[in-house]
Amino acid sequence: MKCIANLFFEMRMLKDIARSGYAFLGSGRESIAEHCFTMAFICFVMSKMDGDIDGEKLMAMALLHDLPEARTGDLNYVQKKYTKVDEAKAISHLIKPLAFGKDIKSLIEEFNLGETREAKLAKDADQLSFVLELKKLEDTGGSSPERWLPLVIGRLQTQTGRQMAQSIMETQWDEWWTNDYSE
Repeated sequence: MKCIANLFFEMRMLKDIARSGYAFLGSGRESIAEHCFTMAFICFVMSKMDGDIDGEKLMAMALLHDLPEARTGDLNYVQKKYTKVDEAKAISHLIKPLAFGKDIKSLIEEFNLGETREAKLAKDADQLSFVLELKKLEDTGGSSPERWLPLVIGRLQTQTGRQMAQSIMETQWDEWWTNDYSE
């Protein structure tokens, strides 16, 4: 059980690591764990909309896709131009003591390859998580999201992802709160 406790503490570390891309926006903040939770929830919804996919695999990819960043940190696209992260090494060290380590490795690799239907949807959920954050920033007066939103939406690979993005963009971030408002 010691290796499980260590795994939990390593996963928990994602709550303390900020996503580095927000430095470019000039506003907003999100931890890797917050991002993974949002992405997993989007994947849950996707799995309910499309009965032909493996929903458990889809949600597991969302929960695990950034787990190596507990060891490597979160690098934005500029930092990646100058730094080589050995994600495979981080994953191998992470899974070494775990009986189910190959499952973690397999799910992260499938996500990274992006070839299966589940991986494509998970990659779209990854982008949609960011679209939600950018849309909220835009709705609350941020200026830089208008430059970033088209780039992020342009990365979407599936019809499901594009439809979700369109709906997000057509909805005010706090509309759910003000619907049926009464005192």
